[in-house]
Amino acid sequence: MYMIVGLGNPGRKYINTRHNIGFDVVDAFCAKNNIKFKSSKFRAEVGTGIVCGEKVIAVKPTTFMNLSGEAVAPIADYYDIPDENIIVISDDKTMSLGKLRVRPSGSAGGHNGLKSIILNLNSDQFPRVKLGIGGNDMDEHEDICNFVLGRFSKAETEILTDTAVRAVKAVEEIIRTDARTAMQMYNG
Repeated sequence: MYMIVGLGNPGRKYINTRHNIGFDVVDAFCAKNNIKFKSSKFRAEVGTGIVCGEKVIAVKPTTFMNLSGEAVAPIADYYDIPDENIIVISDDKTMSLGKLRVRPSGSAGGHNGLKSIILNLNSDQFPRVKLGIGGNDMDEHEDICNFVLGRFSKAETEILTDTAVRAVKAVEEIIRTDARTAMQMYNG
C-alpha cells in the first residue's frame, strides 16, 4: 500500500496559492485515477483506490502545513505503511517555477510541512516530489510568507499545469517502479 500526501493549507483562503501546489497535484492524481476524497477520522481528507496495481490512500492533511506530520503519522501507523511507501508532494521555494525534483529521501530543506512529517514519522526515508514555485525570482523586499501564500499569475498557472501533469506521472512511476527511476525520468 502507498500513501500519497499532498501538502497544503485547508480552506478557501488558500486555494491556488503557491504553498498549496501539493494539494493541487494530489487532486490531479486523484482525478486521473478516479479517487474521491472524503473526510475521515484522521485529521485529513482521504481517498482510496488502485493505481498501477497497488492499493493507494491519497491524503490532504487538514492540520495546516506546519503540522502535516500530525495527520500523516497516524494514518501510516493505522494502515501499517512503510516510510518508503509514503510519497509526499510539496512546493519548493528554492527551485525555479516549473521545475520538478523527485528525491527518494532526505532533509526537510527548510520546508516546515516536510519537517513536521520527518519529526512525526521519526524518519526522513520517504520519497518526495517537489515542485518549484519560483522563490528565487521573488522581489528581494518581498516577505517569504506573503510569497508562498500568494496566488499564481495566469502565466505561472499555465507553466504549473504542465509541471503538475509531470508530477502525477512521477508519482505513478514511483508506485510502478521506484523513486530513483522516477528521478531519472522526471527531474528537471
